[in-house]
Amino acid sequence: MNKEAIKDHKDLGIYKIAFEAAMKIFELSKKFPVEERYSLTDQIRRSDARRLATASLSRSVCANMAEAWRKRRYEAAFIAKLNDCVRGACRRQVEAAETQTWIEFAVKCNYINVELGREIYANYNQVLSGLVNMINNPSPWLRNH
Repeated sequence: MNKEAIKDHKDLGIYKIAFEAAMKIFELSKKFPVEERYSLTDQIRRSDARRLATASLSRSVCANMAEAWRKRRYEAAFIAKLNDCVRGACRRQVEAAETQTWIEFAVKCNYINVELGREIYANYNQVLSGLVNMINNPSPWLRNH
């Protein structure tokens, strides 16, 4: 198997998933009807930007991953930052479920199609799983001194 070297946090698969999902939510919500501006659109954007944090692919997951990546010279610091992400995810499971509920509403209201809703919904679980994997097996990600 020939893998390209990961030079930057932006090369990480879970970072790419998180970034694309956050942007997808933002772009999709811009197309919701005007009457939803202060209802569904506001809720889904706020949950994406503030509530989802690392558990659910928001913009903050990208920022947190970037910070962890820069701390990978020291295993304890790297793991601690990733653990912050996971602890945040645990605290935010209710909010992540809330965002998933808003995605479900958007599907039921025909603002987004079922397949896209399922894709975004599933992306939340991929990122959290990837973070847990990095915590449990940090060696491949650490930078040599």
